[in-house]
Amino acid sequence: MGMAIETQGLTKRYRSGTGCFNINLRVPQGSAFGLLGANGAGKSTLVKTLVGLLKPTSGTGTILGQPLGNLSARQKIGYLPENFRYQAWMTGRELLRFHAKLHQVDSKVVDKRICELLKLVKLGGWGDRCIASYSKGMQQRIGLAAALIADPQLIFLDEPTSAMDPVGRRETRELILKLKEAGKTVFLNSHLLGEVETVCDQVAVMNSGQLVAMGSLSQLRGLQAVVDLQVVGLTSQLLAELAEVAIGVTQEGKRVTLHLTDRALIPQVVQLVVGSGAHLYELIPRSRDLEELFLDLIQKKEMEG
Repeated sequence: MGMAIETQGLTKRYRSGTGCFNINLRVPQGSAFGLLGANGAGKSTLVKTLVGLLKPTSGTGTILGQPLGNLSARQKIGYLPENFRYQAWMTGRELLRFHAKLHQVDSKVVDKRICELLKLVKLGGWGDRCIASYSKGMQQRIGLAAALIADPQLIFLDEPTSAMDPVGRRETRELILKLKEAGKTVFLNSHLLGEVETVCDQVAVMNSGQLVAMGSLSQLRGLQAVVDLQVVGLTSQLLAELAEVAIGVTQEGKRVTLHLTDRALIPQVVQLVVGSGAHLYELIPRSRDLEELFLDLIQKKEMEG
């Protein structure tokens, strides 16, 4: 499988010193990639650099096998910006027809394509109404349709549900899954952890313009492990030995919770408990919550900085 996005040391630095720095990405075609980060982390700067709206300060990258900014590659990209704003005097249908002309979509299929997209983004009855009458969530929906008008291979969605209600967010997640099933590549830029967790194959976490972690959710969760134990015969010596293995230990009666740096340490924990003469009745590795993982990664980066 080829790479839809690939960068090496990609940097966009503003005069203020902010931006994105030394970004190394590999996003396979046909996947959904999630970029997580707090507001101001540099996510939108990276997206604008990838789609060709900003020129890199240094580093290189390719989109669909072509250098950043290549016209033929840009024709295969759909983009929903974070700060969307559309011509209020146009109807939804007129806006989509305008974007179709910009993308040079075959005029023979435009009307059919517009009808399909209006239904897809749940605006079927609003196509002939002026955008001035749309709510912010509806404007974001028509923007999503505009991003898809040319049937792109690669779709960049920058905070695509920021103005939507919970129903709209769920429908957008379902749409992203449909796009992935159709072989499209989706680059989702979001600060909504649940949104990324539901649809993305790979996730990167960004803080202060730098990537602080990247991989599948299972890989990121494997950076640390939380393990619940039920031990009979627990001694202060055993607790001390467990504390040397773990980065955090809490005890309540027979129950002990360990925070480990790696799941690979679990067999060592078992050996310590059994070797001490205590009885291990239960050991449950806990799946780390994405929010907890995200906050840990951000705090770790800030402490290192």
